Amino acid sequence: MAAFKETKFPADAPVAQKAVGWIDDRFPLTKLWNDQWGKYYAPKNFNFWYIFGSLAMFVLVLQIVTGIFLTMHYKPDANLAFGSVEYIMREVPWGWLVRYMHSTGASSFFIIVYLHMTRGLMYGSYRKPRELIWLFGFAIFLCLMAEAFFGYLLPWGQMSYWGAQVIVNLFGAIPLIGPDLSLWIRGDYVVSDATLNRFFAFHVIAIPLVLLGLVAAHLIALHEVGSSNPDGIEVKENLGADGHPVDSIPSHPYYTVHDLFGVSIFLLIFSAVVFFAPEMGGYFLEYNNFLPGDSLKTPLHIAPTWYFTPFYSVLRATTADFMWVLMVGTAAYVAFLWLKSRLSFQVKAAIAVGALVAIVGMLPSVLDAKFWGVVFFGGSVVILAFLPWLDHSPVKSIRYRPDWHKYVYALLAIAFVTLGYLGTQAPSVIGTIVSQVCTLYYFGFFLLMPWWSAAGTFKKVPDRVTFHPH
Repeated sequence: MAAFKETKFPADAPVAQKAVGWIDDRFPLTKLWNDQWGKYYAPKNFNFWYIFGSLAMFVLVLQIVTGIFLTMHYKPDANLAFGSVEYIMREVPWGWLVRYMHSTGASSFFIIVYLHMTRGLMYGSYRKPRELIWLFGFAIFLCLMAEAFFGYLLPWGQMSYWGAQVIVNLFGAIPLIGPDLSLWIRGDYVVSDATLNRFFAFHVIAIPLVLLGLVAAHLIALHEVGSSNPDGIEVKENLGADGHPVDSIPSHPYYTVHDLFGVSIFLLIFSAVVFFAPEMGGYFLEYNNFLPGDSLKTPLHIAPTWYFTPFYSVLRATTADFMWVLMVGTAAYVAFLWLKSRLSFQVKAAIAVGALVAIVGMLPSVLDAKFWGVVFFGGSVVILAFLPWLDHSPVKSIRYRPDWHKYVYALLAIAFVTLGYLGTQAPSVIGTIVSQVCTLYYFGFFLLMPWWSAAGTFKKVPDRVTFHPH
């Protein structure tokens, strides 16, 4: 066995340097820092869209810290939960601030993640060789949705109680296993103390552990293949004499300052919301959630928090009448695949058989619209995972795509925001029609992407990144 050799420092070396050296001899602290940030070379043409990744990390830490302080006073008991939240707000020193930071942080997290995903869409950050990074990111998004759902019940307010009741009951629409699955999730025949306890355990322990592991995997995968950039050029293909890409710069100190500026702007906006509008007009904290949960009094309009409403609108748009439109759309899509796709005959035949089974299942006498609403609700989320294999564009960045591609992306953003807004409103005839149109466009965007993403006249991608020093 090789003898242990400790790093030697001059007698007058700073104490901090000696301490770090002592740790490095026993744990690769400096190596980890250099590999993951200090000497990690990133493209030099990052713009403000690349702030949201580090902001998401910052908000994750904020949520964990504020969550720890909240659990010190929160009581996961159906008879005490609402009162313990009120105690935190009124009696615990600065408890109101910690609670508002946590609730505002939840909405901030989703805003940042949606913007982070938007950047990925615009600049093709999911394309080869970054497919695994995208899949890890998608898994993080699923964990965030689960974390938010489990945490939503904990205040035990009216909207928390009935929102959880409605969402859990959706699983009951699954044939054969649905009722038993709903019962298993609740732990009781209704949302009760058993439900609150298991949701608390998932929200505080189980999901955060999985989330932290996925974030670590996301970052390791990112730093293994390198960051994307607004031009969609692989900077690693052009190395300098020092072995580093000529169009890249060390993350520290350059992007450290860049991200600190982004964090400063975020904290300014975040503080304004926390101190002056923590409820954000009922979008961040619903007014009904300031009333204790009552199993005998149903709110007039039950809706999930705003960050779920785009997908919730897809569920509500799936009405019995709309099923006929979906049947026609499914048949038309399969016909389009047969005519335009280069898939093998066996794959086309399998898709056609699957589509036929789905169309038969959409008949009112077979499976009701509620079941298909749950299917499309889940499908609207899961379809995002397949983006790396749906995009067949010869270029990555939207900068070098045909101009009309930008309008296709802009319409997707409008459709998504419209679905989100309609999901917060009470159902109406006009709202249902608009949400159905937006749902068709949302799915059409992804399902037709292999063809439209490769269509049009593409601009020439430069050999090196475009960079304007400032």
